[in-house]
Amino acid sequence: MDIRSLGDRILKGERRALARAITLVESGREDHRAQATELLTHLAKSNRQSLRIGLSGTPGVGKSTFIESFGMMLIEQGLRVAVLAVDPSSTRSGGSILGDKTRMERLSREKNAFIRPSPSQSHLGGVARRTREAIALCEAAAFDVVLIETVGVGQSETVVSEMSDLFLLLLAPAGGDELQGVKRGIMEMADMILVNKADGDLKATATRTCADYAGALRLLRKRPQDPEGFPKAMTVSAVEEHGLEKAWAEMQSLVQSRRESGHWDANRAAQAQYWFEQEVRAALLARLTTPQARTDMAHLGAQVRTGELSPSAAAETMLASLLPR
Repeated sequence: MDIRSLGDRILKGERRALARAITLVESGREDHRAQATELLTHLAKSNRQSLRIGLSGTPGVGKSTFIESFGMMLIEQGLRVAVLAVDPSSTRSGGSILGDKTRMERLSREKNAFIRPSPSQSHLGGVARRTREAIALCEAAAFDVVLIETVGVGQSETVVSEMSDLFLLLLAPAGGDELQGVKRGIMEMADMILVNKADGDLKATATRTCADYAGALRLLRKRPQDPEGFPKAMTVSAVEEHGLEKAWAEMQSLVQSRRESGHWDANRAAQAQYWFEQEVRAALLARLTTPQARTDMAHLGAQVRTGELSPSAAAETMLASLLPR
């Protein structure tokens, strides 16, 4: 594979080249990882930046419908939109449905849109392990907005906030005590809470739900990166496409404020540091999967079972073989 040629095609905005590059970075093969690193290094010189928006929400809240309506609105304003959707993988078969593209029928036909579903595999945090690198590829391809849809709400899904500029939490009206189900962790990470399905018979309920969340947000400790009034809760209707332009205006206002305060650049730098540390940890864990490491683990495990070695002593021996001084 001619990596430089592939990179040049991505810089020109070719969607086929972008799709091929994402397949490359998602591969676990050692030679592919070397090529992916070379490609990302080549593309980093372009220094292009997109607005990264992370999106999470409870199952059935209408994340795909919202993304399609929101994405179509952005395209009508002359913007290019990339969607990175992460599907949960089966713990038994390892397979994923990857049906997000079929649920966004209108958006998938737009030439200024790019939709890429990826399996979460065994990676926790609501995103795939290489989602961060896929975002970098979309930025190099000159997409103005990159939407990252997580597998579904949960405590561990705060990982998406470490790769996005804005984090949206999408919730449904009359969903019961979702404050208890969502938990405080993800609430503290959210920059905006959007109560979807604010239409028809649910419109009044959505308004009340939005007021409840607005009150809950006021109880949280104020974050230094937030201007007055943020984080905030708003109602939207993805089906009727109501409230989307207002929500987009609020997002732009928040981005502008963070750029002017210096938080934007500081946050990007902190995220780069975070992912550097994550890559080091992942590389160390990968050493445990080599044939020699598995043999050593089995041998030491047998000694632990018979009582010849304590778990702590066996662990020290194993670590010494992996990380010789």
